[in-house]
Amino acid sequence: MKRIFVLTAAVLAMTAPALAAGKCSTAPKANWQPKTALETKLKADGLTVRQIKVESGCYEVYATDKSGKRVNAAYNAETLAKLDNAEAGEN
Repeated sequence: MKRIFVLTAAVLAMTAPALAAGKCSTAPKANWQPKTALETKLKADGLTVRQIKVESGCYEVYATDKSGKRVNAAYNAETLAKLDNAEAGEN
């Protein structure tokens, strides 16, 4: 029984960051990362940022990649983790 508990705890510990990365932040704005930090990160990844909007605890990014293709993505405002759903903050 103890072994099952330990294995369950280990699995939850490994999946918790992935689950948290899929949602917008619920933390107060004082805990959010600045937009400039996200913009710096995106520029380092080769994107040209056109606009960053705040949407319900997410930063919604409008950018273009190196080939000129438009990119629309959402990032958790607290962790700057990229979300799977580009429209995550638009509820």
